[in-house]
Amino acid sequence: MTLNSKLVTQTEQAVHDFVAWLDRFGEVSQDHQDYYAWPIGRWCKRQYYRNKKYGTFLVAPFVFCEAFFPRTRGLFRKKTRLPIGDAHYAMAFCYMHRLTGNTPHHDRAAHFLDMLEQSRCPGYQNHAWGYPFHWETVYGTWPQGTPMITATPYCYDAFADVYAVDGDPRWRAVMESTARHVAEDFKEAELEPGVRVCSYTPGDDRRVVNANSYRAQMLTRAARELDREDYWEIAQGNLNYVLKSQSPDGSWIYATDGLGSFIDNFHTCFVLKHLARIHALKQPPGVWEAIEKGCAYYFDNLLDDGLLPIPFAKPPRLIVYKRELYDYAEAINLALLLRDQIPKWNEVLERLLQDILVRWRKPDGSFRSRELRFGWDHCPMHRWAQSQLFRALTLVLLVEQGGERVPHSALPQGASSGVNELSESP
Repeated sequence: MTLNSKLVTQTEQAVHDFVAWLDRFGEVSQDHQDYYAWPIGRWCKRQYYRNKKYGTFLVAPFVFCEAFFPRTRGLFRKKTRLPIGDAHYAMAFCYMHRLTGNTPHHDRAAHFLDMLEQSRCPGYQNHAWGYPFHWETVYGTWPQGTPMITATPYCYDAFADVYAVDGDPRWRAVMESTARHVAEDFKEAELEPGVRVCSYTPGDDRRVVNANSYRAQMLTRAARELDREDYWEIAQGNLNYVLKSQSPDGSWIYATDGLGSFIDNFHTCFVLKHLARIHALKQPPGVWEAIEKGCAYYFDNLLDDGLLPIPFAKPPRLIVYKRELYDYAEAINLALLLRDQIPKWNEVLERLLQDILVRWRKPDGSFRSRELRFGWDHCPMHRWAQSQLFRALTLVLLVEQGGERVPHSALPQGASSGVNELSESP
């Protein structure tokens, strides 16, 4: 099913305006974590994790600023370059090049890959990426430059997508290096035969569901593109952990280690997106059934009656916002992957685009970051989630105007959707 032509035209204009905004605004931005990335903010957040009653008093000023004066982020931390943002921009400009044949779009994608080369984590033999700030988590402080399994796969995707276009051996070398890191540098624990859980970073023991889906999906893709069947063998253990972690109602809590029992929108999208890509490449038993159950839960609990995203089905705390741009971006990605098999995603996709293009799009070409309880968060943040939405919108155009199937869509191998699949192998 294709979108109506008016909506596609509006999406094209939004993409054009966003590129103009990005040229003016620049490639560094504030970030979602800025309030807690400086020493005092980290300390306050640490106390909150240790004692919620006492810690709530300490973090309350930051929560107030985020809810009512979000542009104050710049008072606590300067703008910075975010690798996850650069990876999404590289993919988006790659898709624009595929659609238009415009060489400057390819050059812009390659530029963001060059930036990723510069921002890789120091001290590791192979390529890895994390956050450019110290991240205070419920598990403790993860220092700036710590590799993260939720960041590195985006960078692999970016290098792989551009390599599929130009065949530059530099990108291939980074793909191989990144895959080695993801396969070798993270901890693993076997929970039962065939079920293995990986860590979030090389140095922790967390059991986070979406982290394992990231690793499983990336290694499944790398197994195909790099001709490394051993990567698929590793991926299967993490995949089985994700499948075993699904609740009978189809949901996934954030983590199974007792440090995150919430159920939210975009992490659910991550898991479903990764399962859909794995299913497209390998069709392992049980994966499609998990996708169907997960989508049914998503429709019933993470969309409202108007088919718009709800941030949480089970929130971890008081939430000061009504809607999240990140949720829209990931829901669009998921809709593009699954709409041929699960028709309701067509309706959801159309509704998401209508709302994004009317209510979230700003006159300058960027997008609002959050719909707050009162008003909007207008502060543009590349990682949260300007770059993710831009990539999603360019993918909409690639599919609707370019006639290309979504990379790693949920169509089984060998099936035909009536259009050409975006090539992702050399």
